[in-house]
Amino acid sequence: MNIGALKLKNPVMTASGTFGYGLEFQDFVPLDQIGGIIVKGTTLKPREGNDYPRMAETPMGMLNCVGLQNKGVDYFCEHIYPQLLPTGGTYIVNVSGSSPEDYAECAARIDALDGIPAIELNISCPNVKDGGMAFGVTCAGAASVVKAVRKAYHKTLIVKLSPNVTDITEIARAVEAEGADSVSLINTLMGMAVDIERRRKTLSIGTGGLSGPAVRPVALRMVYQVAHSVKIPVVGLGGIMTAEDAIAFLMCGATAIEIGTANFVDPAVTIKVRDGIDAWLDRHGCLSVQDIIGTIE
Repeated sequence: MNIGALKLKNPVMTASGTFGYGLEFQDFVPLDQIGGIIVKGTTLKPREGNDYPRMAETPMGMLNCVGLQNKGVDYFCEHIYPQLLPTGGTYIVNVSGSSPEDYAECAARIDALDGIPAIELNISCPNVKDGGMAFGVTCAGAASVVKAVRKAYHKTLIVKLSPNVTDITEIARAVEAEGADSVSLINTLMGMAVDIERRRKTLSIGTGGLSGPAVRPVALRMVYQVAHSVKIPVVGLGGIMTAEDAIAFLMCGATAIEIGTANFVDPAVTIKVRDGIDAWLDRHGCLSVQDIIGTIE
């Protein structure tokens, strides 16, 4: 299972922001048996994130406005990275920034780490005031970030796309043209919750990103559309809770999938989904997952 030069043991990965650095889950799952672990969002400089409250439960999902809280790329390189190597896992760093130059510099720092074979470029986070989704909602903005990063980064480059656009296929083609090796989609949908007793917005910044099963039909539609619009591999995510959910994404054209919100419900869900996909393939006489990718016409 390959995404560009990135080799995956299986098609099941974790979505950034829902699995920490992976280390937090090693008591629940063997990290070296997950296809890929996409660590929490990393920026050039440390970020405090947004004020609390920044999470809210919704029917069939959750809202969050964490805001890319992290200690910066230098801290990751010096303190987190050395802890990841002994686990044997395949790690991908989710990179974000406030300008194309910020993205490129952060990516360059990660490029120097031999044990990190890929990055996921986050141009779609809806929970920050600068950067993030601001770049991902126009072709020109998305292309500018990917172009800058591609000059500074030489390994597998996955670009995470925003669903909060009119035509996601246009954005996908724009980043493909600038050298993206793959696209992942979807990031969260913009949403809002209201505290009717206090007569105010529930989240500190008013809006947040909606994730969980509620977004799955939208994610499936967008993955299908993008997979039929670009030649590079597509990574599908959005509300995947079971192996059956993952298989639907694969059939719609995803080469691999990411599991996000479900990790909060069941910390061992990644391995269960991996095993569930294998069992489904065996029952249906499929030799490998390749037999079902993109079979929905």
